[in-house]
Amino acid sequence: MDLPIDHFRLLGVSPSAEPEAILRRLQTRCDSPPDQGFTHEALLQRADLLRRSADLLTDPSDRADYEAALLRLSESHPNGTVGLDLPTSSEVAGLILLWEAHGAVEAFQLARQGLQPPQAPALGSGREADLTLLAALACRDAALEEQDQRRYESAAQLLIDGIQLQQRMGKLPDQQRLLEDALQALTPFRILDLLSRDLGDQDSHQRGLTLLDELVVARGGLEAAEVDGDHQGSLTQADFESFFHQIRRFLTVQEQIDLFSRWFEGGAADAGFLTVLALTAAGFSRRKPEFLEQARERIQTLANADLDPMPLMGCLDLLLGNVKDAERHFAVLRDADLQAWFLNHPGDRLAAQCEYCRAWLERDVLPGYRDVDASVADLDAWFADRDVQGYVDRLDRKASRQPLTEEMPLDWSTAGTASLDSSFDLGEPDPDAESEDLAVPLPFLQQRWVRSAAAALALLGIAVGGLALVRRNLDYAPLVPETISETTEVEEKDVEEKDVEEQIVDVFPSRSADEPVASLKPALRPSAPSKPLVSDAPTEAELQALVQGWLDAKALALSGQPADLSVVARDPLLKRVERERAVDAAAGRSKSIDASITSIEVLDRKPLRIELRAQVAYSDRLQGADGAVIEETAPSDFSVTYVLGRDGTQWRLHDYMPGS
Repeated sequence: MDLPIDHFRLLGVSPSAEPEAILRRLQTRCDSPPDQGFTHEALLQRADLLRRSADLLTDPSDRADYEAALLRLSESHPNGTVGLDLPTSSEVAGLILLWEAHGAVEAFQLARQGLQPPQAPALGSGREADLTLLAALACRDAALEEQDQRRYESAAQLLIDGIQLQQRMGKLPDQQRLLEDALQALTPFRILDLLSRDLGDQDSHQRGLTLLDELVVARGGLEAAEVDGDHQGSLTQADFESFFHQIRRFLTVQEQIDLFSRWFEGGAADAGFLTVLALTAAGFSRRKPEFLEQARERIQTLANADLDPMPLMGCLDLLLGNVKDAERHFAVLRDADLQAWFLNHPGDRLAAQCEYCRAWLERDVLPGYRDVDASVADLDAWFADRDVQGYVDRLDRKASRQPLTEEMPLDWSTAGTASLDSSFDLGEPDPDAESEDLAVPLPFLQQRWVRSAAAALALLGIAVGGLALVRRNLDYAPLVPETISETTEVEEKDVEEKDVEEQIVDVFPSRSADEPVASLKPALRPSAPSKPLVSDAPTEAELQALVQGWLDAKALALSGQPADLSVVARDPLLKRVERERAVDAAAGRSKSIDASITSIEVLDRKPLRIELRAQVAYSDRLQGADGAVIEETAPSDFSVTYVLGRDGTQWRLHDYMPGS
């Protein structure tokens, strides 16, 4: 056989080595043969080849002739490979020496060729056993050499060939298992190699997608329940997350939608959240609101106690033009930092919601796709798109959402401004603010804001700054969905009577809140109720007393006086009041609020749940530390829907919905 190696490399010495160094190297090589399990005959042949090379290189005449032949060969064939002619009986020994001389790729290919018919050795012979073992060892080393050169797919193909050879020979199951483990450990690198190639190489790209799908399914999802990090073929969760973060940018948004949807349907719950983000990114970047509607539907199927869906629902509702539902979802946020951000936002509610939505798109939604520009989330362009406007109008008609104003022509550039001008006494914009920061997202969204919120805003005396909602600096830290805290759920003891009740959080100061709180009048100071309501069938008078007790106790707490709200309300509502009072106290402000129930109407009565609508007479005054009036709301009347639930034997306020 023709062995692609010269005597210097076979012996492992430099072409300039002296005879003494060559003899020392010969002795070392003969004293330390490979111990992986080769037959004694093969090792004897190996030693014989080493001695023959040493004899040639230590004889001055033979060495001079050999070096001259090498020089002539390099001149006539500059790209040629020097080889040694070996008899068939020395084939195994020569391949062992080639493998030891870091010629693993050549050794594997020649060993595999030697095991193929018609030159295949006799079954059960020592030559067959030696070639099979050598093929396995050389295959692993060859794959490592390719991996070091970042040729991961080439390394994988070598391992696949080696595994197939071992399966055919059926002699070395341990070596086959090592090759399989090496191939499994190489999978993430193969995927990265294949997906990062030019999109023109569709075969490689599709093969990478298939491998990615198989990897995630084999792991049991994006978050494997248990991974053996010490196993060669395993991938720890931390390593997988780092790998997945790298490859996402090589996938298009549609590819991610397809993958995440398939994994979610296969039981990988974590893929559901990524599906929502991918659908949102696709819908927003392509101006396809139907994708956002799909994302909204998908959120409702997620069951993750660590995920607060309300910020996502609020953003999607806002992008779909449903300002009323967006307001409701943003009010149920669980994260205290995020609640504080909304509470302290200098603009009105719509400005805060748009600011949050824009940050959410730019930070959490749009990055991570090969074909999506994540540099800016332009809400103005979104709402100015006629496809978006038409889709939102169809949603309106389907949901029978009746506007508060007359239908307007589809001249969206002026319709929103006209609607605002007709519904509010608009405040003047800040003349010092930069013009690019003064734009509310979009006349179209403003028009919808007027339709759904005009009555409540007018009752509460909130001045809307027209088109001059100033965008200010934003701390994005609390805007990441991963920072959401644990959930507080509304539970009912009787499953048949259980209703989904939304917990509305007072994330705005009381003068901006749609639900009124009672005041501390100098002449009539309210007091928190001392007796719980335990009647099996409360009368309307008892229900009115409980709701009035909530307003009175809330007024006491907001004024800084002690009040036991637990008699009339559940813990989530108590915490909202405490947060609002803490904000006022930090700012040195005080509230004087007057709210009283003038009438109630029971809307629904069940053994564990009562829903009623109350007419409330309301006014308030916000004063600074010096006693100066900061803001004041004139007396007005409006309605609030209250939901009462029975905790054991006691009735408490569970929820309220303003303007219902």
